[in-house]
Amino acid sequence: MKGKIVPKSAKPLGNYPHVKRVGDFIFVSGTSSRRTDNTHVGADQNEDGTWNLDIRLQTEAVLQNIQKLIKTMDADLDDIVDITTFLVDMEDFKGYNEVYGEFFDHTGPTRTTVAVHQLPHPNLLIEVKAVVYKPL
Repeated sequence: MKGKIVPKSAKPLGNYPHVKRVGDFIFVSGTSSRRTDNTHVGADQNEDGTWNLDIRLQTEAVLQNIQKLIKTMDADLDDIVDITTFLVDMEDFKGYNEVYGEFFDHTGPTRTTVAVHQLPHPNLLIEVKAVVYKPL
């Protein structure tokens, strides 16, 4: 079993790897739209201090971040077999689902989407974890 912190990715907020290989499976820790500078794609602050949060931009960034992480393990999005998505608000499901459909079709991974009370940062609308099957 080998865990890996991926360089040039947002540093994990605790003692856990971005990805971990166990045999032919790769497990991806919960991933958000957080950039390496700790800002978030899809979160822009207005002059009055309020925030514009965009589920579509965040979803796209999350899936791109997952792709970047699993590429370091010689895998790609087509190798994902299961995805679990955490949404802060199910009102965002439609926008999330539309962007998700740009990355995967009905032959893609199995998927579970759940609503959660909150995520590690108030600007986050979504977090995704994935399981990848990539034989050695």
